[in-house]
Amino acid sequence: MPGTDEAAKAITAAAVDSFRDTPDPRLRALLQGLVRHLHAYVRELRPTIEEWEYAVEYLTAVGQKCDPTRQEFILLSDVLGVSMLVETVNEQGGGTESTVLGPFHVVESPKREGGDAIDLMGAGEPCVVSLRVTSADGSPLAGASVDVWQCSADGFYDVQQPGIQPLGNGRGLFRTDDEGRVWFRTVVPSHYPIPTDGPVGVLLDATRRHPYRPAHIHFIVEADGHRPLTTHIFVADGPYLDSDAVFAVKESLVADFARVDEADRAREYRVSAPFRLAEFDIVVQPETNKDAG
Repeated sequence: MPGTDEAAKAITAAAVDSFRDTPDPRLRALLQGLVRHLHAYVRELRPTIEEWEYAVEYLTAVGQKCDPTRQEFILLSDVLGVSMLVETVNEQGGGTESTVLGPFHVVESPKREGGDAIDLMGAGEPCVVSLRVTSADGSPLAGASVDVWQCSADGFYDVQQPGIQPLGNGRGLFRTDDEGRVWFRTVVPSHYPIPTDGPVGVLLDATRRHPYRPAHIHFIVEADGHRPLTTHIFVADGPYLDSDAVFAVKESLVADFARVDEADRAREYRVSAPFRLAEFDIVVQPETNKDAG
């Protein structure tokens, strides 16, 4: 239709201009950028009215699926690669690489002491995770907070199995010692499918994508004067490392969960032999570097 493109551009220009008086310059830039890119998408692909109505209904369903223990919007962001993209564009370099938060950091982790077990079920392959947290210059960070969460050996988080797993299973909030070290006992996590009983599952099914994530353990590390870090360690040699449903695998985060047969080492870590041992260094960046580059 003659004039349609001009009319569409005029609508975009008016919508962008409507935010011109937004006092906060960053908010103004974010909203105007969102309008420009969203309008460009519509002009390029020209969705029908029925398709747009379905999109609105779909996003409504995503919101309705959210509750205190389920964040479907994070899940949608994850499977579209947006969560990982946000992490990537905010990467500072020089420290441990970051990765996605995921939809299951939804309850407060119980405070635990170094050497405690975060597995409360007693089922699965025994595992010890030993971490060392340092600043970018290699100096150990004593008293750093290390928030840990993982799924069970069966591939479920505690909030997915109320009545089966006690709340807090697979979770722990630790503090590093004077050498920046902390260790804890757990079980080797399993690969697992992200939840597919909601709108995100509909999307994956329609696009013939698998829902699986490789086995991993989550961490949020915080230390005074340093940038918080959200990251994982992935179990080496497990399935789906090359096709993570949320695009979160980075080679530097793949860790060897080595088999240990020695009884003396098992006693040192208060586990039975054989067990698996993962040792991993986490490097966080000083706050002074946050605007670098």
